[in-house]
Amino acid sequence: MVGEIKIENVGKHFENPDGTTLTALKDVNFEVKAGSFISLIGPSGCGKTTLLRAIAGLNLADEGKVLLDGEPVSKPGHERGFAFQQANLYPWLTIEKNISFGLRARGIYKTNKEEVSKYIEMVGLKGFERAYPHQLSGGMNQRASLARALVGHPKVLLLDEPLGALDAFTRMNMQDEILRIWKEHNMTMIMVTHDVDEAVYLSDQVVIMTPRPAKIEQVIDIKLGRPRARGNHDFLKYRTKILEILNYAGENKEPEYYL
Repeated sequence: MVGEIKIENVGKHFENPDGTTLTALKDVNFEVKAGSFISLIGPSGCGKTTLLRAIAGLNLADEGKVLLDGEPVSKPGHERGFAFQQANLYPWLTIEKNISFGLRARGIYKTNKEEVSKYIEMVGLKGFERAYPHQLSGGMNQRASLARALVGHPKVLLLDEPLGALDAFTRMNMQDEILRIWKEHNMTMIMVTHDVDEAVYLSDQVVIMTPRPAKIEQVIDIKLGRPRARGNHDFLKYRTKILEILNYAGENKEPEYYL
């Protein structure tokens, strides 16, 4: 099995317009087992997306190492798919051409054309291949974004709050869709989310981060079978535990947000 990730003493700094330095990540350490589903959760602006982008190779760490199957991450690569908070589809391209864009850019579309059709059907968009993003709902565009991230057969799928803009019912349906894809492909998934219920519903582990500069406050193993019932007593116990850690992590005693 492939897709194991190790984060070793990772730090990341940014320069502010006034010349001062902002430290987003400091001494971040954790491991992601191949084939597992991990959620990153923490206060707004703490560095969750920065860490996800470091794993993707979009923003390299200034300190420490990010390893994928033992090899340092030094740049973006097709073995890591990335689904953004917004679908970010090209409005002038059809759904089929949006999904196949990465394959076309790599010059392998012709030999993988059947794969595009397979993933279009997998995410429930068969019949909408020639539609344009503005003709589809937000949930359908998000499905297209997932298909685009998956069609290159990544070892790891990185999800940066991809469901945050959806209504509650569409969001729950998409959570089940993500779980189905994860099970079928046995890939590693890492999701940034602010939704505690979503983290408990989806994850094998919830990685809780401190306020900036972010470190790992705690890793919670979610020992619940699937499918999970959101109103189950044990589900609610995990939810309460995570909320308590979030509200009182480190020296920050005030809640960062309210549910």
